[in-house]
Amino acid sequence: KQWYQRRVRGFMDVVSIDKTGEHFRMLFDVKGRFLLHRIKKEEAAYKLCNVKSVRTAAKGVTVITTHDGRTIRYPDTLIKMHDTVKVDIATNKAADYIKFEPGNLAYITGGEICGRIGIFTDKE
Repeated sequence: KQWYQRRVRGFMDVVSIDKTGEHFRMLFDVKGRFLLHRIKKEEAAYKLCNVKSVRTAAKGVTVITTHDGRTIRYPDTLIKMHDTVKVDIATNKAADYIKFEPGNLAYITGGEICGRIGIFTDKE
């Protein structure tokens, strides 16, 4: 458990302070810097991850890889690349997913407009 406490935190990671009972999520501000956003205890149990690849591993097992390097076996067959997966941190399993399609909210994580939130209108 000690290695986990020292590991580097990244986008959408949860930081919990046991003594005060506070929970924070790592997000970006509009200048691209990390921002600690206070969340409730229920929200600290999961993390939203972007799906970077979907592949078939040994013995035909479907595996997805997320933006933070997680590998999740046996996901829902409807999950495709660029979808967002709600990962339960305790079990490392995909609890739910959001399709990458127009009409959904988008959080910009790179470039000049990093940290902004908008509605995804179309994909090319």
